[in-house]
Amino acid sequence: MNQFLLAKKTEFQKVIEFFKKDIGSLRTGRANTAVLEGIMVEAYGVQTPLVGVANVSIADARSIIVSPWDRNIIKDVEKTIVEAGLGLGVVNEGDKIRLTIPAMTEENRKDLVKRLNEKTEQAKISVRQTREAVKSAIDKAEKDKAISEDDKFRFMEELEEEVKRVNEELKTTRDKKEKDIMTI
Repeated sequence: MNQFLLAKKTEFQKVIEFFKKDIGSLRTGRANTAVLEGIMVEAYGVQTPLVGVANVSIADARSIIVSPWDRNIIKDVEKTIVEAGLGLGVVNEGDKIRLTIPAMTEENRKDLVKRLNEKTEQAKISVRQTREAVKSAIDKAEKDKAISEDDKFRFMEELEEEVKRVNEELKTTRDKKEKDIMTI
């Protein structure tokens, strides 16, 4: 594999990992703790990730339990979850918060697929930007006579194969998530 592609290979991997994490927050009608991942709670005057102040677990297929380690911040946790606008039912049970996942309508599912497609397109844009950076580096090296024209074409071919592999992985991940969303 060429040095230009090797230098940016981690960026391609980061795009895939970010995409998987990003779409993990799209709810599918089943309880999934990933929907709470980006939530920051103001506790003790500091913004802290929800998982840093509470235990988050799945009670059953339709509910998530959030158990703050300190009961004094339960109101802050509840307020933050409600303000996050996740579309979940929030019930404060005194020592824990129960989040209920409402049944999804066909319209909800179509909206989520639409958001999934937008996130997929953002990931593909990131892949194209990384590809362009590698391509520019290869062109510059050939122009500076650091590599031959044959090497340039071979490196470009390897780059296109890697981009194709990354796009295929994004598509597979997207299709799997769409299937989860559309499953009743």
